[in-house]
Amino acid sequence: MSANISVRNPDQPKRVLIVVANPAVSPVTGWPVGAWASEFVHPYWEFTERGYSVDIASPQGGTIALDSWSDPRDASEYSAHDLLSLGFLSSPKHAALLENTPSIAEIDPNVYDALFVAGGQSPMITMIDDERLHTFVAKFYESGKVLAVVCHGTCILLKTRLADGSLLVADKTWTGFANSEEQFADSFVGKRIQPFWIEDAAKQIENSNFIVSARFQPFAVRDGRLITGQQQYSGAAAAKLVIEALGV
Repeated sequence: MSANISVRNPDQPKRVLIVVANPAVSPVTGWPVGAWASEFVHPYWEFTERGYSVDIASPQGGTIALDSWSDPRDASEYSAHDLLSLGFLSSPKHAALLENTPSIAEIDPNVYDALFVAGGQSPMITMIDDERLHTFVAKFYESGKVLAVVCHGTCILLKTRLADGSLLVADKTWTGFANSEEQFADSFVGKRIQPFWIEDAAKQIENSNFIVSARFQPFAVRDGRLITGQQQYSGAAAAKLVIEALGV
């Protein structure tokens, strides 16, 4: 922990649960898909530097696979600049956190102060219709705690409903992966990647304010206890808003 970080309650640190997606195969591209490294590593860094206790879980439990282009060690070198993720993945202690992750069914949400749902390409396949995850997220939020969701993980907010039946994002301002970013990604690889686009779906929700900023620039939004980040460069920005919301 950095010497210039102030921790008000070092004997009772805030606890954050980071939920990352399980591996899958995209029905659109046929590619193996998983979690995007920076979207959980950068928040993990922000939280642990603050003195928080952080656990990593997944909806189904088990070993986490990365979207290959998010791995700084990948031959594509797409994320070679991401030294934080390189350090995390190269550390046996931290890399082990991605092995045999507990499932959300094994998690007691009462012991956590904030929930952070990371993205990647897998959430569009594995999280979008995971009603158990949606219920877990809704109950956590309704218990009065802080909820953060980033990038393609925000697809869950299209379907997560509160106990009264209303969408969690009703009357909320939030963000997620932008159409401009989907267009760029599709053009970059030369074909359609995602089964649907979050911005298109979000803008069909009449009583919800979905906004985006510049393409692939850090952008996060806080609306009360709901915090959202636009894409893979927004994890740290979203984490800082969680810290702000927790007040310590």
